[in-house]
Amino acid sequence: MSMTEIGNWAVDLKEVGAVYPMQGMESIMALVGVVLWLGWHVWQIRHENVVLDEQSAQLKGGGSD
Repeated sequence: MSMTEIGNWAVDLKEVGAVYPMQGMESIMALVGVVLWLGWHVWQIRHENVVLDEQSAQLKGGGSD
């Protein structure tokens, strides 16, 4: 069962054309991935700092539980 019109892959792929969707978007998708990855790290660090500050305040007797 073939999903493309190509019956034999022993051809020059330059002549075939696009063989996967969104061809040419690799750089943009990589940039989006890096930005999301860095954004997640920034959010994670801020969230952990808030939790750490709350726990430190409780241990010092500043918080009520």
